[in-house]
Amino acid sequence: MARHALEDLDPAFAANVQPGDIVVAGHNWGCGSSREQAVTALRAAGVRAIVAASFARIYFRNAVNNGLLPIVCPDAAAAIEAGETLSIDLDRGIIRCAAGAFPFSPLSPTAQSIVDAGGLLEMLRERLCTPSV
Repeated sequence: MARHALEDLDPAFAANVQPGDIVVAGHNWGCGSSREQAVTALRAAGVRAIVAASFARIYFRNAVNNGLLPIVCPDAAAAIEAGETLSIDLDRGIIRCAAGAFPFSPLSPTAQSIVDAGGLLEMLRERLCTPSV
C-alpha cells in the first residue's frame, strides 16, 4: 500500500517520500477514511508526522494508535511551503519553518507515549512482554 500512498493527490509521492518526512495538510485531513490503512500506508512509506489544519476524528485516533504523529496547527499548515525543512519541538509545542515559529497544543501524555512507542500494539507488546522485576 505504501507504493500507492496519496497517488490520487500526488502521483510522485510514493517515489519521492523519504523516511522521516512530514506531510502538511489542510482542514479535516483523513475525512472519509475510517480504515487504518490510510495511516499505515503513510507510516510504511516513511512518513513520521502530519501537520494539519485539522483532522477527521477517526483518522486522528488511527494515527495515534499506529504511531504516526498528528499535529494540529492551522497557521503552520497554511504557511509551510512544499519541500521546505521543518523543525518540530514537541516539548515546547513549536513548529519552525521559513515563515516563522508556530505554537501548537501537544498530544496528551498518554497519546504521546503511544506514538513514541510506535503505536498502541507496540506499546502493549512492550508492557505485556517485559518481565516484572
